[in-house]
Amino acid sequence: MSMKDIIITETQLEKLVTEMKVIKENDGKGSYMSRQSLFTIATLAYKMWEKMEENESETLEDWQESKIAQAEQSINSVVNSFMYDEFTSKESNDGMGRLNFDDLIIGK
Repeated sequence: MSMKDIIITETQLEKLVTEMKVIKENDGKGSYMSRQSLFTIATLAYKMWEKMEENESETLEDWQESKIAQAEQSINSVVNSFMYDEFTSKESNDGMGRLNFDDLIIGK
């Protein structure tokens, strides 16, 4: 599947444009590049997931499955670290303090 195979509805396009405007307005504040990259990853991953749901007989090549597994591991590492840093920066141990970050598995 290539980028030209991705088809989005007009509503989805409007949502993307709105999100991009918000990101541009926040330019220079926080992790602008990371937020944009995460949005792109989430959008493309969801579109691919939808396409795979529609055509369950379609299989990925081994190298494609490997890249997806590597990406999942990378995202898990960043999320675990980010959530831990967010937790440790809080003064109180409520809410996220009850999470065991070693047991946190995203997407399973």
